[in-house]
Amino acid sequence: MINYNLKYTQSSDNITITLPLSKSESNRLLLIAALAGVAPSTLDVSKCDDTDAMIYGLTTSDHYINIGAAGTAMRFLTAYFSNSYSNKSEVILDGSERMRQRPIKPLVDALQQLGGTISYKADEGFPPLIIKGEKLHGGEIWMDASVSSQYISALMMIAPTFMSPLQIRFKEPPVSLPYIKMTAAMMRQCNARVEVQENGVKVFPGEYKLNDMAVEPDWSAASYWFEIVALSGRTVHLPGLKRDSLQGDSGIIEIFRQMGVNACFTNNGLTLSPYPVDDSPLNVDLENMPDVAQTVAVTAAMLGKPFEIKGLSTLPSKETDRLMALKRELEKLGVSTEITSDSIRWDGKVSPIDRKVVIDTYKDHRMAMAFAPAAIKHDNITINDIEVVSKSYPDYWKDLSKFGFSYNL
Repeated sequence: MINYNLKYTQSSDNITITLPLSKSESNRLLLIAALAGVAPSTLDVSKCDDTDAMIYGLTTSDHYINIGAAGTAMRFLTAYFSNSYSNKSEVILDGSERMRQRPIKPLVDALQQLGGTISYKADEGFPPLIIKGEKLHGGEIWMDASVSSQYISALMMIAPTFMSPLQIRFKEPPVSLPYIKMTAAMMRQCNARVEVQENGVKVFPGEYKLNDMAVEPDWSAASYWFEIVALSGRTVHLPGLKRDSLQGDSGIIEIFRQMGVNACFTNNGLTLSPYPVDDSPLNVDLENMPDVAQTVAVTAAMLGKPFEIKGLSTLPSKETDRLMALKRELEKLGVSTEITSDSIRWDGKVSPIDRKVVIDTYKDHRMAMAFAPAAIKHDNITINDIEVVSKSYPDYWKDLSKFGFSYNL
């Protein structure tokens, strides 16, 4: 495990940062391409642990497949291997110790209703899974999408291979609806017929035709640069980001405007520059973009801005219990928060802290990346296990060094 002690010294302004490509778009494109008979090697996708796990799962000849901590790959590959289109008779799909604690039952139940043959190798409701490829049928199913929208997306993407339409009904409004809309939009770009309805999704049989589809840079990765601009008061340019993005995390523009960041689209991307900070407390609902919760909370805390962030019911089942992890690590910075099952709040009061602050990352890439910019405000911060950023943004530390961050072991 490698730990970094971070320091920040202001360097030249107007830095340009090349963000990693979106892993959410990349993993969807990889699955759609597999169903269209297109090799992953022909695609320009994100280069990170999560997409590497997806590519491995789609291309390996092994029957025991361990995808580590890649949650998206676990959901998408479960659906893919359940379908005879995968050309595998039977696989065991496994993951890291944390992955074995992350629920998969709603997706397994739905696939079983559609004719899938799946069983649990250990604890019911959790990986590892024993999956036999079957010819799945369509029909109407009701799904619990309150834990992860990826259950819905996984079913949507394999549904065009069914003999009859698939109607997915939501038992309650799904979390992270923009990700379902992203899936539908990418499927349509590849010739699929999809209807996103008020209380469900309908997918019709058809054949994927892969068009030239460019994966946009990752807005979740961009959020850390919004944070850095908010805390440093400097300007950053992020090429490739689009005004009409498919990614729900593009909604950070309005949130960070309240925290001193102006976002201006240019011909080739987005420029972030300082803007007056809104003095009022921050009250936001992140149900549609929970992956930026850590970034938003740490930024507000470092600005001394009281906050209440809601819509975080999915955070406890992520790479770690992100609500509890946020609470513990913010306390090291003198910020004592209150958490509920789906929210975190801070009254603005700061407690004295030790000069040296050591941030634990809990094997969670977003903990490392959200807390690192706090070094702008605190001159003695250590980030433990810095290698976790490889899950989504392998060049994160190199990019920080371009901005004036230095680090030593």
